[in-house]
Amino acid sequence: MGVGDPPGMAIAHSTASGMGGMRTAGDLVARMQMSRGMRIKEAKEYVASKLGVSVIDLVDPVVMTEIRQDLNIGLTTPLPGYAKGMEAKFNIAKVLEIEINSVNKFKERTKR
Repeated sequence: MGVGDPPGMAIAHSTASGMGGMRTAGDLVARMQMSRGMRIKEAKEYVASKLGVSVIDLVDPVVMTEIRQDLNIGLTTPLPGYAKGMEAKFNIAKVLEIEINSVNKFKERTKR
């Protein structure tokens, strides 16, 4: 948001970007939509159940940062000791109980 933006702009921005990034669960919901062909409502409910939170918690960046740390499924700002890259993908596959192609290829090539 820039200087001079109307006061309601923060609300519009929040609404537009609420599920749009790794800071929440947007990436996880999108993954379920793409991998299992779920509709958005169904995908949100599935992800929320797997994470042990309510659907509304999926858009709360504070809650989701804690969940991502607890489950070690990647953070937008990498911190020492937390998963990133392939390690995060391995953990996401396990938590959501899904197949992720890059994880499968990594396992195949490393015989894991």
